Amino acid sequence: MNGAVNLNIWQLVAAYVFVIILILIVRMRGIAREKQILLSTVRMTVQLVLVGYLLVYLFDNINPFFTIGVVIIMEVFAVYNIFKRTKYRLSKRLKRAVAISMTIGTLSCLFYFLLVVLRVNPWYNPRYFIPIAGMIIGNSMTGVSVGVNQLVDGMQTKKHLVESALMLGASPKIAAKDIVNSAFDSAILPTINSMLGMGIVFLPGMMTGQILSGTSPLTAIEYQIAIMLSILGSVALTVVIFVQLGYKSFFNSEDQLIIEDN
Repeated sequence: MNGAVNLNIWQLVAAYVFVIILILIVRMRGIAREKQILLSTVRMTVQLVLVGYLLVYLFDNINPFFTIGVVIIMEVFAVYNIFKRTKYRLSKRLKRAVAISMTIGTLSCLFYFLLVVLRVNPWYNPRYFIPIAGMIIGNSMTGVSVGVNQLVDGMQTKKHLVESALMLGASPKIAAKDIVNSAFDSAILPTINSMLGMGIVFLPGMMTGQILSGTSPLTAIEYQIAIMLSILGSVALTVVIFVQLGYKSFFNSEDQLIIEDN
């Protein structure tokens, strides 16, 4: 059978049986998750349907302002989600570090990928720009979220070590170096681990979607390798910018440690 298999409405409805199975399992085991499962399923469905119609409109009306507008919204929501995901109360300086790192890290990698790797013309073509931006921003958001928690946790739990280093004459950069490195390592580890199992343990979503739509597996693999490398680069760049800016928010102008209790 060649080409894509188009799903009709009843085939799509049949897929919701997996949600029913999950609800039955949690109910049988006495886990109060039914409402959360239903809410997440409804939200996922509604959001994807709305995005689908939006993308159809954008693909039919190619405009740089529309494309840039969508990416700005994606960036804002990503930064907002990072703030929500963290278990600590963030200072204004730390929030600013998150926003700056997400903006610089994701957009620089996105434009490099579109202009140098894919050579998309025009660069603002939403068929390429928006899906790739979503993957890059989404994965970078996850990396920075981990980095934020690890950095704040490290600065709080190892406060005495940082203060001791400062008392011995170390600069804030040296005093916080191990904490910064640990936060960076923890943030990029999920991306590295996903690359280790890719192709053998599982097929990535983008590659699977392309194959199901009728694209040659070899072509799908080429795209998947390229996008995965861009995601790796974006996560690494975004996180390293964040930790380099973020650790400074824990020190004042006189290089004294300032940590608020959460």
